[in-house]
Amino acid sequence: MKSYNRMPENFLWGGATAANQYEGGWNEGGKGLSIADILTGGSVNKERRLTPPEPLPEEFYPNHEATDFYHCWKEDIALFAEMGFKIYRFSISWSRIFPKGDEETPNEEGLKFYDDVIDELRKYGIEPLVTISHYENPLHLSLEYGGWKNRKLIDFYLRFARVLFERYKGKVKYWLTFNEINMLTQPFGAVFCAGMLDSEDVCLQSRYQAMHHQLVASALAVSMAHKIDNENKLGCMLAYHNGYAYTCHPEDVFYAQRFGQIHNSIAGDVHVRGYYPGFAARFFEENEIELEIEPEDAGILKNGTVDFVSISYYSSNCVSVVKEGELTAANGGENIKNPYLETSAWGWQIDAVGLRYVLNQIYDRYQIPIMIVENGLGAVDELTEDGKIHDEYRIEYMRKHIEQMKEAIHDGVELVGYTCWGCTDLVSASTGELKKRYGLIYVDKNDDGTGNFARIRKDSFYWYKRVIDSCGEKL
Repeated sequence: MKSYNRMPENFLWGGATAANQYEGGWNEGGKGLSIADILTGGSVNKERRLTPPEPLPEEFYPNHEATDFYHCWKEDIALFAEMGFKIYRFSISWSRIFPKGDEETPNEEGLKFYDDVIDELRKYGIEPLVTISHYENPLHLSLEYGGWKNRKLIDFYLRFARVLFERYKGKVKYWLTFNEINMLTQPFGAVFCAGMLDSEDVCLQSRYQAMHHQLVASALAVSMAHKIDNENKLGCMLAYHNGYAYTCHPEDVFYAQRFGQIHNSIAGDVHVRGYYPGFAARFFEENEIELEIEPEDAGILKNGTVDFVSISYYSSNCVSVVKEGELTAANGGENIKNPYLETSAWGWQIDAVGLRYVLNQIYDRYQIPIMIVENGLGAVDELTEDGKIHDEYRIEYMRKHIEQMKEAIHDGVELVGYTCWGCTDLVSASTGELKKRYGLIYVDKNDDGTGNFARIRKDSFYWYKRVIDSCGEKL
């Protein structure tokens, strides 16, 4: 009988980061400004602020240095290899390759940086998983064109994507077109996903128009990548919103279904099936959303479906037609607190069983391979007197989620990879904090800008190495 205590031998274990939250070097190597470079720091009680058209000298911008992968890439990749990574998910900063975003010719110095990173990964036998656009729209495209509500960005994005596909042909096999594209269903996504800085563009009309443009761009990129190299595997990336019905009242149950349809399945269906689902038409009509869709778009979407689905999964919430009950935070928004779940220091509910539920839900709908490309616990880590970090809470979080991954595979789900977020400490996207640490590697950098970027292996580093070495057997 097959043992389900071990994951498949070819399972892609690894970690994940994003350039804007990790890389630093914001004004080096010919890089231009991105939207992340004008986002101030913040906290759970203090919102981040945008300061266009440029950073202000009196403000602190944590993404400028982040945790300095730009200068520490060789050391960090060696640490990833020590943990036994099979795959490493990272993003390529658009404004490092095209500083303004709309140039005809790429920045060779920026490409050379990623040449070195990718070659170093391959030296250790680590598969690169590249996110083409991850919350780092070139600032010029926001100021000059208004962000992704403008269809012109499709051509700029495709020029960027073509450079990457051609430059890294034979070196990069796995690609994600957009990070958490469905965050455009949330106000959070107007700036982070679409680079729309005008407050009026938080509206549903602008957000769904931007999403449509990105879905078209994604489909065209998929078709392009397959043509350039038929070994390429292209995936979509969804921030999976797992909303349980708060009560068993039929209206709450239907509301939870509709919540998932809107926040997960509109983008997911277009990516995987190649067309908008039927319920989207009613949603658009009831919310007076009138998408500008070109006649050729239907064919583009149908011909540019993805090879796999990837997700971020951190927590779950409850939803209800009656807006009562204590609210709690989530990835990109907030909903009603589930009384049966524990909560992190940042209000995110810990629900490992929910991951099994989500994986089954996705696979039942699409029947294509799935990767979990973000999953982790943001927490305050304390250095002990002997310079160690005993993060048993993170180990416990990961252990329970990996156990549920095994159950999902036993259920029949084709789960092919897991990259924890983030394998090193980095800047929190939502709050702009460094003290909200996700990493298995501690980076000495603090919210006040102090620190020397020293790397320290946490207890979770050694634990994850054992998990990978044993194919998930030694949890």
